[in-house]
Amino acid sequence: MSQIIDIFKEITSIPRCSKTHEPFINYMKELCEKLDYLCLVDEVNNILCKKNDSNAKLAFQSHYDIVCLSDNCVPVIVQNGDILSAQNSTLGSDNGIGCAYMIQLMHDNVDGEFLFTSDEEIGLIGANNLDLELNAPYMLNLDSEEEGGVCIGCAGGVDIFASNTNKKIVPNDENLDLYEVSISKLQGGHSGVDIDKNIPNGIKLIAKTIKEANAKLLDINGGERINSIPVNVKAIIASKEIPIASHENMVIEKIDTKSEHLNIFDDKIVDFLYDFENGMRSMNDELGVVQNSINLAIISTNPDEIKIELSARSMANDELANIKDETIQMLEEHNFTVTTDGKYPAWKPDINEFTSKVLEIYKEFNSEASLEAIHAGLECAIFKDKYSSIKVASIGPSIQFPHSKKEQVSIQSVENVFKVVKKIVEEIN
Repeated sequence: MSQIIDIFKEITSIPRCSKTHEPFINYMKELCEKLDYLCLVDEVNNILCKKNDSNAKLAFQSHYDIVCLSDNCVPVIVQNGDILSAQNSTLGSDNGIGCAYMIQLMHDNVDGEFLFTSDEEIGLIGANNLDLELNAPYMLNLDSEEEGGVCIGCAGGVDIFASNTNKKIVPNDENLDLYEVSISKLQGGHSGVDIDKNIPNGIKLIAKTIKEANAKLLDINGGERINSIPVNVKAIIASKEIPIASHENMVIEKIDTKSEHLNIFDDKIVDFLYDFENGMRSMNDELGVVQNSINLAIISTNPDEIKIELSARSMANDELANIKDETIQMLEEHNFTVTTDGKYPAWKPDINEFTSKVLEIYKEFNSEASLEAIHAGLECAIFKDKYSSIKVASIGPSIQFPHSKKEQVSIQSVENVFKVVKKIVEEIN
């Protein structure tokens, strides 16, 4: 048995929410000094560890930030037999297990380039702005989430931000009642790999209740992360009829206050939320993955404005551009002002001598191992753009429900994949 799980538990105790860098950087600096590795840190908090006289053929890469559904969360690990989860939070196995693999290899004195990237979960910021030089011809990314899969392609993505200031005070001539409509404890999940699993979207459910009651929208806030399917949403609405819950987890409470005037948002906002085609748009039958999708992720209001955040993904860059353009047009038709950010390219599947060797090694341990592509953003696509000649593959253990409170990982799966990693090191590095 390796020390991977012990290392994972150790680094899980270090604050690693996105935008939190210093604690883990300090940990890695101390570790590198102890193990006689260089520790290089760039302006965006990426960390590269390597030997002084490195002649590495392999770069290993994981991101060290984790999704936190509450500010400054440090997961408390729960172990139940073979399964690791966390108390009322994400586990951080995405991508903490990959980091643990790399740290174990450093303890084993492997001559590799160990790249820990920052802020992947909020737009692949570290990878996009990397200012550290890699010299290895091959890269093994450790951020995949399905044992037996050798990932050789992934979706590209773009984040879409919209705002609408069409709010006005109107007399309550129809004597509308006020209601608080809230939903919580939905399953949640990753807006890429889980988008085809019919997981309820809290924003869409609230919008359905508002629209079908012909209600007016006064306030709405919900969603956790731009790359998560929203779990918690709350709205204040005004309605003549009693709203009907659109999900068993929805709570509707009448507010015992009558108002002579109502400060309401434009009805076209509700129309957009209700009509918008959220989720999977199409499948790629050849690759067996979702081809195109978009997730209505976050909604928030202040006294004068409503803001919406969406995340679009596609396995093809031209189709990603089409989804982006169509969504912008629809938002603008509903009186929103729109900007985009966080764009990253699709990683076109590429079979080469490295990916073939990784698959060959994997099959020694798992006869059903196969090449695959995933409908999620991996930093591999950015590294392929940055280093045109580098050959890249991605592997990892089976992680269930990443980015949600149900996130869990199998200890046996973690150990199984590390055996593959060690064999790759033996045969390639």
